[in-house]
Amino acid sequence: MARQVAILIFDEVEVLDFCGPFEVFGVAGARTLPEPPFQVYTVAERPGPVLARNGLSVNPAYTLADCPPPDLLLVPGGRGTRALMHNRAVTGWVAAQAARVELLLSVCTGALVLAQAGLLDGLAATTHFSALEELRAAAPRTTICPDARYVDNGRIILSAGVSAGIDMALYVVSRLLGPDAAAETARYIQYDYWQGK
Repeated sequence: MARQVAILIFDEVEVLDFCGPFEVFGVAGARTLPEPPFQVYTVAERPGPVLARNGLSVNPAYTLADCPPPDLLLVPGGRGTRALMHNRAVTGWVAAQAARVELLLSVCTGALVLAQAGLLDGLAATTHFSALEELRAAAPRTTICPDARYVDNGRIILSAGVSAGIDMALYVVSRLLGPDAAAETARYIQYDYWQGK
């Protein structure tokens, strides 16, 4: 049975932050396994188009109210996280999902949303290099790893900015399906991914 992968989107979300992992999970195992291992969908606070960075209009598949229960939840970053992190409906939903999902993932400044939801205390985290001080302020009881491409805390995995989300998603594919599945996915999307941490 396919793992359900929900990707939160919101106004001013960074396009590659959510589209890169969407592509990775969407194609992982699709050509080599009898059934796709991941069912990927977008979710937003409300119905209707979301205006991502640079004016890209995206229609979410679900809202917070009708989203199928995810096995993996990914919170991307972008300028919109500064408003989103103070949206109690969203941070409350993220916190509620965090208590039940197999993995909670963030890309870039999605880490700020996780911090505001109270999910990073005692953990290690990273984010976009330009937002490290914001993350320190939002998560004072978190170890910030400024040079990490991604950080695996077990159930919570965070990546640095933008393209680092692709590396993190491939790492998650490797962790869940094995390194051969991650290598095949990277080969298919013609991406030379970073396999360190």
